[in-house]
Amino acid sequence: MTASSLFFTMAAIGIAETAYLIRERYASRKPICPIGGGCTQVLTSKYNKLFGVYNDVLGLIFYMGVSVLSAVIVVGIGPLPLMNRLVSAATLIALLLSVRFFYLQWRVIRAWCFWCLLSSLTIFIMSLTLLTHAFILTPYAN
Repeated sequence: MTASSLFFTMAAIGIAETAYLIRERYASRKPICPIGGGCTQVLTSKYNKLFGVYNDVLGLIFYMGVSVLSAVIVVGIGPLPLMNRLVSAATLIALLLSVRFFYLQWRVIRAWCFWCLLSSLTIFIMSLTLLTHAFILTPYAN
């Protein structure tokens, strides 16, 4: 499996997770919290928005963008170096935000959201993939 294929797969997991959270929020339902039980506390905290946009929406935008770019990289069309840099930059920003959100759950809100942790794990795996592939995603990397 190439790094871009792994990115696409991880982005699909992220899309499913954030879409679920958005659907539950719009339906005014509490999301199921299989581990921890603090999902509602975290998702309704004052930290659930960044620049006035819900974190789950920002996550969905990130995951959708990465999935499209990764798919194009896998197919091998377009300006691959530019797309590689965009995926790398977006993932770095997502990692930094993920670390911030992890800290907020741990030290400020003092509650854990399973879905937020799943998203953090997804972004962490994407970041490790970047590191192990010298910050460059190519359709030829294994």
